[in-house]
Amino acid sequence: TFNSSYYPECPSASCIFINYNEEGLFQRNMFNLQIYNAVAFLWCVNFVIALGQCTLAGAFASYYWAYTKPNDIPMFPVCASFIRALRYHVGSLAFGALILTLIQIVRVILEYIDHKTRSAQNPCARFLLCCLKCCFWCLEKFIKFLNRNAYIMIAIYGKNFCVSAKNAFSLLMRNIIRVVVLDKVTDILLFFGKLLVVGGVGVLSFFFFSGRIRFPGDTFQSENLNYYWMPIITVVFGSYLVAHGFFSVYNMCVDTLFLCFLEDLERNDGSLQKPYYMSTNLMKILNKSNKQAK
Repeated sequence: TFNSSYYPECPSASCIFINYNEEGLFQRNMFNLQIYNAVAFLWCVNFVIALGQCTLAGAFASYYWAYTKPNDIPMFPVCASFIRALRYHVGSLAFGALILTLIQIVRVILEYIDHKTRSAQNPCARFLLCCLKCCFWCLEKFIKFLNRNAYIMIAIYGKNFCVSAKNAFSLLMRNIIRVVVLDKVTDILLFFGKLLVVGGVGVLSFFFFSGRIRFPGDTFQSENLNYYWMPIITVVFGSYLVAHGFFSVYNMCVDTLFLCFLEDLERNDGSLQKPYYMSTNLMKILNKSNKQAK
């Protein structure tokens, strides 16, 4: 918008680009701010996931530990669990999210080093870097598993992260056979559930967008699409995200009830002083029963 006619007393005035400001405090610390932004983003994402897991665990645990179901189940268990998590457990959730974030940062650094030095690597260095990436990938999976069960114990007993993680790990190790069987069965059932949802939606979208299913009226002519595979792929991808979100709630429910079940078996024996809190159907499956008062 510069116009030299606005300055008649200085006919040589002109607008010339010199350079960007690289001497300011913000410009000198641009790289450090980018690192801070990446770490803060990963930490916030992991904290939000931890808050959701702890909230769901508290809601499902309030169902399990209700002795007379459904009379003893509290009102609005999800809202109550969310308020408890925000009021009492923010520090523990943030600490667990920080541990996972540090491991993810190390994985990002290893990927960056691998990308920058790929052309200059010898077979030995490539093997070593691949082993490091594999080890930290396994460590991240283990920390996610441990954090998930620690959040469940936090929601049940309200203890800090370290104590809850130790108690959860000890409880699972004492019942390792049950853990492996339940984990594999749950993974298979949830996988087939997602496959059924995504496959069903994909088949219906294919028949619809390809014009094989016709609807009355001419509001939408699907057979006029030049390339119907793109909306089909979009619908399938969206249905997978929705199915993954819904089934993750079921997965959290199974894990929470399983830990509550193990605690119930270890702490109670069905007597009048220590009755089982599990449901009647679960007692029948395990051939357990509570003694009735005379």
